[in-house]
Amino acid sequence: MLNSDLDLAVDLWTARIPWIGQFAEHHWFLVGRPGSRDRWEVWQKPNQCDTSWQYLHCNLLPPEAGVGNGAGRMIARWNGEEAASLAARIESSPDIYPWRNQYRIFPGPNSNTYVQWVLGSLYTIGWRGIGRRFARHAPMANRVG
Repeated sequence: MLNSDLDLAVDLWTARIPWIGQFAEHHWFLVGRPGSRDRWEVWQKPNQCDTSWQYLHCNLLPPEAGVGNGAGRMIARWNGEEAASLAARIESSPDIYPWRNQYRIFPGPNSNTYVQWVLGSLYTIGWRGIGRRFARHAPMANRVG
């Protein structure tokens, strides 16, 4: 393990979606290093900040902010080699995520598609992660796990 891997954490966050929060959640990642935490997610509107690649955004919202229906909450954390692998995939996603130019609430691609695509078989987000199954349609070169 690289020494820098010891200081790296990748967190998976979720928050209930307004109006349909009983059935649906929005998921995102926080990539944490000493002195920085970057929030990565797909949002329903493209190019909303300086670090946007169409629908894919880095630091669109504050790290732990919800999405309009209550607070966000962390549901998983990875450290060490798993975090390094996830962080590399997340940070290269502006170049390799196959649906950065598309967004559809149902059946996807959406925020949950992105999260499940990054995670591959490492972790499966829950049933409120509508769009998570769309990730299985990724081109073979972009699959994980």
